[in-house]
Formats: sequence, C-alpha cells, structure tokens
Amino acid sequence: MAANMYRVGDYVYFENSSSNPYLVRRIEELNKTANGNVEAKVVCLFRRRDISSSLNSLADSNAREFEEESKQPGVSEQQRHQLKHRELFLSRQFESLPATHIRGKCSVTLLNETDILSQYLEKEDCFFYSLVFDPVQKTLLADQGEIRVGCKYQAEIPDRLAEGESDNRNQQKMEMKVWDPDNPLTDRQIDQFLVVARAVGTFARALDCSSSIRQPSLHMSAAAASRDITLFHAMDTLQRNGYDLAKAMSTLVPQGGPVLCRDEMEEWSASEAMLFEEALEKYGKDFNDIRQDFLPWKSLASIVQFYYMWKTTDRYIQQKRLKAAEADSKLKQVYIPTYTKPNPNQIISVGSKPGMNGAGFQKGLTCESCHTTQSAQWYAWGPPNMQCRLCASCWIYWKKYGGLKTPTQLEGAARGTTVRINGDKEGASSEHVDESFRRMCRDLLQPRRAARRPYAPINANAIKAECSIRLPKASKTPLKIHPLVRLPLATIVKDLVAQAPLKPKTPRGTKTPINRNQLTQNRGLGGIMVKRAYETMVGVPFSANGRPLASGIRSSSQPAAKRQKLNPADAPNPVVFVATKDTRALRKALTHLEMRRAARRPNLPLKVKPPLIAVRPPVPLPAPSHPASTNEPIVLED
Repeated sequence: MAANMYRVGDYVYFENSSSNPYLVRRIEELNKTANGNVEAKVVCLFRRRDISSSLNSLADSNAREFEEESKQPGVSEQQRHQLKHRELFLSRQFESLPATHIRGKCSVTLLNETDILSQYLEKEDCFFYSLVFDPVQKTLLADQGEIRVGCKYQAEIPDRLAEGESDNRNQQKMEMKVWDPDNPLTDRQIDQFLVVARAVGTFARALDCSSSIRQPSLHMSAAAASRDITLFHAMDTLQRNGYDLAKAMSTLVPQGGPVLCRDEMEEWSASEAMLFEEALEKYGKDFNDIRQDFLPWKSLASIVQFYYMWKTTDRYIQQKRLKAAEADSKLKQVYIPTYTKPNPNQIISVGSKPGMNGAGFQKGLTCESCHTTQSAQWYAWGPPNMQCRLCASCWIYWKKYGGLKTPTQLEGAARGTTVRINGDKEGASSEHVDESFRRMCRDLLQPRRAARRPYAPINANAIKAECSIRLPKASKTPLKIHPLVRLPLATIVKDLVAQAPLKPKTPRGTKTPINRNQLTQNRGLGGIMVKRAYETMVGVPFSANGRPLASGIRSSSQPAAKRQKLNPADAPNPVVFVATKDTRALRKALTHLEMRRAARRPNLPLKVKPPLIAVRPPVPLPAPSHPASTNEPIVLED
C-alpha cells in the first residue's frame, strides 16, 4: 500500500512509450481535473541518451574532473558504462503528465565529493546528478545549489609559530578586527549608545526627503532605523573610536548633520520588489537567473541580501499563508495501483516455422545484453529488421536505466542511430569470421544487399548464433583466405605511359597554337539559340518544303555532315590513345564481357580469342516454272 502511494516531492518513473525507457520525473503538484482524472505537474530530468554528443563529451570531462578531485577508487569499463545510465541532468522544465502513467519510485541525489560512485550500482532505482541541462539553450551548467564539502572547501590552518619567531604574513590580507569583547564599556552603556544611534537614524530619515516619501509615518521610520544596518554602524563607530562614548557620539552627528545608513530594503523601490517576487516565483532561489532576466542593474550580493531581509517582512508571511492555503486545497498524495498489463514488446509463442523458434525469431538467438539463451520471458528490442531481443532482467534494466548492462554498439541502433556492426561482441573485428559469415549465412546476411545499403545495421549476434548451429567448428578452424595482391599506382601509371605516347609539353613563354576549327565551331554555337530553317539542321535530313525525308535518304539540297576529327595536340589529358585500323578491328572482335573486363583492368594485356564464325552454305534456288516476265512474287522454300 505504501509503495503505491505517491506524494509531492517524490521521484517517480513515467512511461510514455512501451519500447522506450521510463522517464524520471519529480512530482511538484497533484491536480484533479474536471473529468475526475489526476494530473501531475513534474520537473523533467534528462538522461545521457536525451542530450547531444557534444554535451555528452562535456559531461565526460566533468566526470573525469570529479574522479580526480574526489580520488575515486578505480572502476571497470562495464561499471563505468553502467554509471552513465545512473547519471541524470536536472532541468527547470515543467510538464503535466497523467498520474496513471507512473510505474514506480526512484531516488535521485546530488553528487558530492564524499560519495563513492560504485555505491550507486549496488542500490536499485538510485540515480545522481551534478549538472543542470537547459533544453532551450542546449547547455550544461553546474548546479548552483551544490553542497560545498571536500578538500577544496576546507580552511588551510597555518603552522603554529615558535617562540620568538616573527609573523612574516601580509597583514593587509589578514582579517580585520571589528569588535573587541574585552572592551572597558559595560553592557548597559553599550545598550544606551545603541538607543542613541537608533534615535539619530530616525532623525536622519526625517530630514531626508526620499526616505520620508518611502517611510511616511514615524513608526515606519523608527522601525527602519532599528534594523541591523544601524546597529552595525553604531558598533563599528565604537570600535574605531576606542570605545570612547564622547568621541563616538560626535561621530554619529558630524558637522553636516546626522549620518543616515540605509540597507537593501530601503534602497529598493516597490516596482523592483514586485519584479523580485515574480522572479522568485519562476526560478526559485536561483539568484543568477533572477539577476540575468529580471534585475540586471542589481548586483548579486544586493539581491541575496534583499532576499534574506524580504523573508522577515509581512509580505513574505502573507505569501507563505496563501501558498499554504493553496496546498491544502490540492492533493497531497495519490494511490496508483501496480501496472499489470502485458507489454506490447513481449514475445508470445504463436507457433513455429522452419528455421524459427516459437516466437518467430531465428533459432539460437541470445540476449543482446547478457547473451543468455534461457529466460522465462523474452522482449523484442531494437529495430524490427534486426530481430534483437532481451531477457526479462535485461528488459527491466533497459526500461529503468535507459541502456544495456554490457557495452554494445547495438544500443546506438536502438536509439535511432544507424550503427554498422562487424566483428565479435568484444568489438575486435576478424576478417576470418566475417568471411565465414559471408560463405555460410548467405540467406541471413545477404552480402550483396548489405553492400548496397551500408547504413543499415546488421545483427552480428544473430549471425554468430546461426554460424554456431551450422558449423560449430568454425571458430576453431577458420577458413583460409588468400589475400589479393594489387599493383601499386606508380606501376600502373608507368605501364600506361609506356603503352601510349605522351603529349608534347609547350615550353613556358611560347604561345599555345590555336585550333581554327575549334574557334569556328565556338562562333557557330551562338546560332543555336536563334530560330533556324529546317534546311540548316544537321542530323535529320529535311526536304525543301520542310517535311522530313525517309530514313536513310539524303536530301540533294543538303550535303552530308562531315565527321569532325579529334586533333591529338588539343587533347586535355597528357596521355592520348589514337585509334588505328588494328584497334578498331580488335574492338569489333571483342565481346561485351571482354570489353567490360578490359575496362576494369587497363594495365593488363588483352587476351582475345579468335572468334568462331559459322558460315551457312548458300541454298540453291529452284528454277522458276513460270515466265520471268510475270509480276507475281517468287516464293522461296527453305
């Protein structure tokens, strides 16, 4: 009963998706809506998976600094990986969620230098935070409310001076004495002097025009004069005058008039006090944000001092009573029963197919986190095309902490990041194992399809499980792979240069010969943009009346277009291949497959087999049985 009772201030799990991890939130308010449902106003806390990679790097550097300063004991890589799942980032963002989505309680604490990080892994549902995340500005800042406990916040006590040793410290940097308890005055004399100082302060406020406007009544002026600022001034006056009452009295009332001492409560106007109350309602005691957004003309020390003086006023007491009345009208706690509905990602056995288990998965698949093959319940995890699954304990860990127990690259694919998986589960890729996968699991891996889609993830664990079933000895006796020896680029270029003549280089300072045919052709390009007659078009013959002629028939009025020859001297590349009769005949003799093979390996000599041409003997035509003068068609029989 107590475990299902949730109160204001509790850290709880919220479920917004059946496949995503829980959200960690802190309950600020519990409100009942008009239709009878309960909504919770919560403060958002973010995980590492919710922030960008650059902010994750910043969090890693902050964690390293914390380990160095607090002298944390060493942890393993797996523990370091799990500690990232326990780290949260506080924010100032609020949201309203239905209370029925609560899935349990957790504990979130501020990280101190006295804490040991490994202790968080020993406790269930325990998280920590040290940085504040701003979802709008996308920044990570240190929490201003941290507890200053540790070596760097301790006072350094100097060694005791020996007898006769002089103090060589700089006296200007030492503390200044402001009151001597062993003074010659009695307590009654000190109290009488303080009463005189209050009276002088009240008279000074009566003479000051601005103070009389802010404090119109005598009672308000007397109350302002009796605050701490007047008492501190009176005690400082006694200390400076050596506790001589006569000198101190003359210091309180100099020649120009009585001394007026005002604190932050009197210096602030009514409008500034209203801005401060509005900012305090929005940001709480975050004085840096209050100064930055509401009171930039005030100093941080002035705002802090005004806050502690404002808490002693009637205004603060009234607001506190109003908030208490509002809190009484709201819900203090709510009972949420344990959620017992099955998760949609739960794998239910509905039958088996050849090569599949009862859940529709490939046989031999293991848990992606702990790599176990036996579990009371399995859950589908990650992209559907990868067919990944988790056991019951790893699924609960994934929902609570937003990660897997063991470091794996598949975790990035489950968050929506495409990760290419190669090699074994320890992260070391093996060419022998990959080649075994390609040869044995062509139906599961499909290398050609995977090569066309290099961004799509591949489930390496499923492939290994299939390989262990088909070939158990594959890991002991890997297949031998003969490496392909490729010639260096310098050798290939040398062979190409030897096979073709080089373009003669033009010496510096001489003009490059101009190709007149090219200039004429460039001048003629301007005529393409204008409308031309049909007779001037090259490529498709037209008659004088504008109709196209039959295919293969050339117009008598239009000469045949001459084929432009390429000038080797104008070629842009340094290597020029000039086609000859032999190369043309060789090209015609090549098949399509041989031409593609030669294009892939231009550095190798071409091996061409002589083509086999089958010549069919001519068929003798029978003699016509009718005279040749007739116009009837001749029928040929094969």
